Amino acid sequence: MEYARDDYLFPLWTEPHSRWERSGLKPQQERHFNRVATLLVGLFLTGWVYTIGFAPRADLDLNQPAVASITSQILRSPLASDAAPEPAFLVDEFVRSFEEDFQEQVGGLSGAVKVEILAPGETLQVPGADTLPEGAQIVLRPTDGAGGTGAASEVPASQAPGESGIWNLALRVRDAIRPASTVSVITLVPLSRKQGGRIGNYRIGNWPNEQGGATNPIYRPPAGMIEVTQANKETWLSEHIQLKDFITKGQEGVWPKYVVVQPPILDKIELVVQELESMGHPVKNIFAVSGFRTPAYNAGGGNTAGRGKLSRHMYGDAMDIAIDNDENGIMDDLNGDGSINLSDARVIGQAVDRVERKYPNLVGGMHYYPPTGGHQGMVHIDTRGYRARW
Repeated sequence: MEYARDDYLFPLWTEPHSRWERSGLKPQQERHFNRVATLLVGLFLTGWVYTIGFAPRADLDLNQPAVASITSQILRSPLASDAAPEPAFLVDEFVRSFEEDFQEQVGGLSGAVKVEILAPGETLQVPGADTLPEGAQIVLRPTDGAGGTGAASEVPASQAPGESGIWNLALRVRDAIRPASTVSVITLVPLSRKQGGRIGNYRIGNWPNEQGGATNPIYRPPAGMIEVTQANKETWLSEHIQLKDFITKGQEGVWPKYVVVQPPILDKIELVVQELESMGHPVKNIFAVSGFRTPAYNAGGGNTAGRGKLSRHMYGDAMDIAIDNDENGIMDDLNGDGSINLSDARVIGQAVDRVERKYPNLVGGMHYYPPTGGHQGMVHIDTRGYRARW
């Protein structure tokens, strides 16, 4: 489903709480103003201290080479290519402010989403790019386990990366580089790389309506897929969900694997976690029973009873989860009755209902699965765009 960016990502403007807040500015705009003001004041103070410490005395000949050198150092821009290193606190302040802005941009309603996913050819929207000081640049740098289609290299964040993979954001000031965010940026492998139902050796199958004909946009095939490697599978997509939680069962020895992930399902699950905690059920660990399912697995993998031909799992906006704080692979006794049963799943369901009432744009399907031989109870949650219960 599509989000209206203004409604989904940015909080409403509120009246200033004190005379120190500037009326008429949104929180993000005020942070940008503070960032620029801090940089200007810091650079002024640095130049002032430098001038006092090294200013030529009145009895010195300003034409002497040594004195002329000092004078030129005073007048030189602190961000010039041969200038002295900028004060570390200025860079730290900019990085901190940028991190806050970017987390606000991608964090969703929960504030807990930690990934921005770009379709092939899509450009990252960089917050505060117009407030960067001269000589500074936000760049995308491949992670150690980025995966991707080739030898990834650093690219400006304002450009669409030419390769798929997982990237970190960093602030580059001249030759210095500083990590600028804990949020990962993922660029997708185009679906056009799938040939004969496979990408490489990994079997995916074909989506219904892959050749066109889907009138409802939620049933259109994905634009691309995330390449999962043994090195990047631990990437955190949100506070409680990792990339590996979306891997389809089977093909254990085949790498890389490919998954589809829609950020709204990450946001909804994190909101459910927050709701559970407000209900008195602390959540330390989510057991993801099932995340993404390839069309091939959805049609014939494992027990297919109850699976729909248009299962939301194939589109990356559904998960079957259990709360498993002791990490023993089964649902916790959430209702405290001394046993694990369908009533525990219903506790999660209550939180889902509350989230959907608060955030109608995240409405979707839900179903309780009682304990069976394959699992010990779980709840299906999706963001299909309309309420569904079965």
